Amino acid sequence: MGSPDTNQKKGGFFAAMTSGLSMFSNAMHRSVNGLLGYEGVEVINPEGGKEDAEEEAQRGRWKQEERDSYWKMMQKYIGSDVTSMVTLPVLIFEPMTMLQKMAELMEYSYLLDQADKCEDPYMRMVYASSWAVSVYFAYQRTWKPFNPILGETYEMVNHGGLHSSQSSHHPPMSAGHAENEHFTYDVTSKLRTKFLGNSLDVYPVGRTRVTLKRDGIVLDLVPPPTKVNNLIFGRTWVDSPGEMIMSNMTTGDKVVLYFQPCGWFGANRYEVDGYVYNADEEPKILMTGKWSESMSYQPCDLEGEPLPGTEMKEVWRVATAPPNDKFQFTYFAHKLNSFDTAPKKLLPSDSRLRPDRWALEKGDLSKAGAAKSSLEERQRAEKRNREAKGDQFNPKWFDQTEEVVPTPWGDLELYRFNGKYIDHRNSIDSSDAVDTGDVQSIEFCPWQYANLSE
Repeated sequence: MGSPDTNQKKGGFFAAMTSGLSMFSNAMHRSVNGLLGYEGVEVINPEGGKEDAEEEAQRGRWKQEERDSYWKMMQKYIGSDVTSMVTLPVLIFEPMTMLQKMAELMEYSYLLDQADKCEDPYMRMVYASSWAVSVYFAYQRTWKPFNPILGETYEMVNHGGLHSSQSSHHPPMSAGHAENEHFTYDVTSKLRTKFLGNSLDVYPVGRTRVTLKRDGIVLDLVPPPTKVNNLIFGRTWVDSPGEMIMSNMTTGDKVVLYFQPCGWFGANRYEVDGYVYNADEEPKILMTGKWSESMSYQPCDLEGEPLPGTEMKEVWRVATAPPNDKFQFTYFAHKLNSFDTAPKKLLPSDSRLRPDRWALEKGDLSKAGAAKSSLEERQRAEKRNREAKGDQFNPKWFDQTEEVVPTPWGDLELYRFNGKYIDHRNSIDSSDAVDTGDVQSIEFCPWQYANLSE
C-alpha cells in the first residue's frame, strides 16, 4: 500500500497501528465448551481476559432458561446466512427499522458539505472518510432493528434529506438516495451474514457512492465487516475489525483506515488509524482516532511520519448522547422516529408508521410482537399470490439496473433512484399521504405498504 509498509520494520506510527493484531488472534478464541457443556459456544469479554469467559457467559439480557431455549433453536443454523431465515422475538428489537438505521449515516452530513467546499484534495478525503467513520458510534448498539417489509419506505427531510426503500425481500435489499446543494449520496445495500453459534459475522455487501457537486468528484466507500459477539451467552457487543477504503474515482486518491480489533482487556478497542494516499499511493495525511469518540489528522512525509512543524487536529467528535437511554439511542436516532424530520405529507409506507415499531416505542411488547407476526405473515401471503400470478415486485422509487458489481463479499445487483418520488412529492395530496400533524392521535398507525410497486 505504499511506503508506510517500511514503518512496520522500524517502528513508528504505522507499526503502532498494527500492534493489536497479535492480541486479537488470542482474544477471539475464548471458548467455554467444557465449562458450560455447549458445543461451539465462544464467549468473549471485551473488558477481560481468557479466564473471564465462564463468568461472562452468565451475563447478558437472557435468563438461563431463555438462553437454553434459543441455543437449542439456533444451533442448527451454525455456518448459515440468517439474514431473513429466523423469526426472532421482539424482545431483542429496537424501535427502528433497517431503513432508519441507514439514515443514521446522515447525522454528520456537514462533513460532506465541508468536503465539497474544500480546495485541498487530501483534506477533502479527510472530511469525507471521517463522515464514513462517524456512524459506527451508532452501529455499536446491540438491539436489532426491524427488517423492512417489501415496499416499505423511509424519508427524512433535513440533514441532507434521505429517501430509502426496501427493494427486494429475497435477498433482502435496500436502496437509498440523499441530496443537497453540496452532495448526492446513493446506496444499494444487501447484507450477508454467517451465524457462528454465539456470534454473527455481518458482511456489508453493497455499494455506497457520494458525488461532491462542485467539482463532480465521485467517492466510493467499502466499509469493514462487523462481528456481533455474545448473542446468546454473555453481554452482546459489536466490533468492526478490518479495512475501510474510500476511493476518489475521479482522481485516484484514496483513504485506507484500519479498524483495530479488540484485544484482551479492551486493548485497541474502537481505535482507527490510517492514511490519505495520492494516486501514486504515497501517504499525504495520517489519520487516527476512535470511532466511538473522534477522528484527527496530521500531514505526514513519505514514510508516514508526522511532518515537522505540524500538529494533530481534530476533524470530528461524536455528539453527546442521552444518559441511560433504554436502547442506547443517540439524540439523532430519536429524531429519526420523530415526525419533526418527516415531510408534512408522508407516504403511508414510512417506517415511522409501522405498527410493530410504533408499539415497541410505546413500550407495549405484546402488541409489538403480534403486529410483527401479522406483518410477516401478510408479506408471505402476498409473495405466494404474486408467484401464483407470475407477477414480480418492482419498487416504485428505485429502478433495478442491469449492472452487477463485485464486492469483497459477493456480487451486487444495483438499484438507482429514478426521481419519480420528487415529482410525486410535489403533487402529493391527502388521498395518498398521511398528514403527520394528525398521527400523534392515532392509536394504531395507518401503515400501508401495498400498491407501492409499478
